[in-house]
Amino acid sequence: MTVLLEVPGTTKYRDPRTLLNAVRPHVKERRYNIFEAPGSEGVDLWEREVRLLLRDSVAVRSLAERVLGQAVAYLVTAVENPGADMGPGFTVDLGIHQIILDTPVYFAFCDLYNGGRYKHHAPLVERRRDGTVMRTADLIGRAGFAVDIELWEVDAADCGPCDDKVPDSH
Repeated sequence: MTVLLEVPGTTKYRDPRTLLNAVRPHVKERRYNIFEAPGSEGVDLWEREVRLLLRDSVAVRSLAERVLGQAVAYLVTAVENPGADMGPGFTVDLGIHQIILDTPVYFAFCDLYNGGRYKHHAPLVERRRDGTVMRTADLIGRAGFAVDIELWEVDAADCGPCDDKVPDSH
């Protein structure tokens, strides 16, 4: 485990909520306005994704926010490090899947953060048990994000990686 010693107030991390909300103006792939859909009126993109996580897979709001934050950090790190051997555990993958399944949002995410190129999600059927989860958490920390170590350690021995044979996949 890595321990970071710091003077309070001196470390500045990249904010996943700000990064996700920056995607909103790029959302254009839609048949109707997803921001006017029931439950989405008047909320930012972060809140929309939290509500979707709460609806489908996470029972506690604080956990949904933590999972979503790590998912955004993972996706941004993946696009900034093409070809990196990355993989989340089951818990963080819930948030990654949430963003990907909200396709207008994910297409806009790729537009903004991956130069308009779609970042494929091509998961392997068998999980890896080779330390990938914790190496991924370390890479996310080096990319400037706060790492919620508890969410990574809970699945540290059980990675759900993507197939590195698929071009531009994570």
